[in-house]
Amino acid sequence: MKRLLLAAAALAACLWPLAGSADPPLIDDEAAVANVFDLVAERLSVMPQVAAAKWLSGSPIADPAREQAVLDRGAARAAAVGLASQPVREFFAQQVALARDLQLQLHDEWRRSGCTPCASPPDLGALRDRIDRINEAVLRALYVALPALARPDFVERCRPLADARLAGAVPRAAERERLLEALHAMRFARPPGLGRVRASGVLRVGTTGDYEPFSLDSGGRLRGADIALAEALAGKLGVEPVFVRTSWGGLVGDLQADRFDLAMSGISVTAERSARGRFSVPYQSGGKTIVARCVERNRFATPADLDRDGVRVVVNPGGTNERYVRDCLRRAEIVVHADNRTVFDELLAGRADAMITDDVEADLQARRHPQLCRTFSGTLTHSDKAIFMASDAALEAAVDEWLQGAIAQGVPARLLQESMAR
Repeated sequence: MKRLLLAAAALAACLWPLAGSADPPLIDDEAAVANVFDLVAERLSVMPQVAAAKWLSGSPIADPAREQAVLDRGAARAAAVGLASQPVREFFAQQVALARDLQLQLHDEWRRSGCTPCASPPDLGALRDRIDRINEAVLRALYVALPALARPDFVERCRPLADARLAGAVPRAAERERLLEALHAMRFARPPGLGRVRASGVLRVGTTGDYEPFSLDSGGRLRGADIALAEALAGKLGVEPVFVRTSWGGLVGDLQADRFDLAMSGISVTAERSARGRFSVPYQSGGKTIVARCVERNRFATPADLDRDGVRVVVNPGGTNERYVRDCLRRAEIVVHADNRTVFDELLAGRADAMITDDVEADLQARRHPQLCRTFSGTLTHSDKAIFMASDAALEAAVDEWLQGAIAQGVPARLLQESMAR
């Protein structure tokens, strides 16, 4: 029992950072689900003190009125933030039952060996306030994790994670399995949009984390012009930004699967994306250009120079760079490099000859690596970058109103220049 309590007490809540924090984290499915598990464990870690307070006062473990209030409040808050209330009620009921069983077990043990936590009388009211705060954090964690919880393979996929994060606090495998099943039943109760963002207090921002100077994931922390811009947007809306991992190939599908409310990652406006989501007013314009080693500047001075036998053109998969190359090149060898963060290393190492990318990224890489140059002075295309979001008129209007003001003040351009200089 002592080992169980120590393990449970050691698990702390992984609360999302406040807007404006330096280099916020990029959240993937595992991190979002782990946060839920950690909060369940933290709630149980408070129970020894609750049991001690009841031991000293002679109060019974079961408190039907308090338990009902917790369930009712949880269901009401779930509905308010846009979650289906009944699955949340059932999930909280399981936590209440686990807490009650742990307190009963502790009282049985203390009757035999004495109550060690009773040396410092706990304040039951303060403990209940803490539990209420954890319950509120659980609701927010459920909201962020829900796309992962709703996956058809959630229970099987996250069972090892539950065992790793909850075995100390919830030692019986059958109880962990019931928690997984309850989590898998979670659903949104309203469609995505501004109303749900404001009700939940969370703005879920999809970002790839692989496209400087807009968004770069470095050791699980994010930086870039679009990250700072998203934090400013969330601040204007009065909510907290949570950055959700997406990919170029999965961007549209992730939006439609309600994995985020909007995406900001240097995203180009395209007809395909516009047909399946909504774009804000553009905040940056540019186009594709050619990057190669400076010693081969003259070899790749025009697009026609690229499309020759034996020329290796490297691309990152799933985005507009790959689309341009596959649409426009017929004879060159297309080399797909999965990690956009290291794709320019292929040029530096001589494993590829050239790359087609946006002019802003080309300028950044030429600044970072004197061996690389833009070999085409202009741009091959014109494209705008904008915020990609769910189809909700209120969200579109709020984003555009804020963004137009930010553009007028030069905010996106300033953030882009600051990110280029890092």
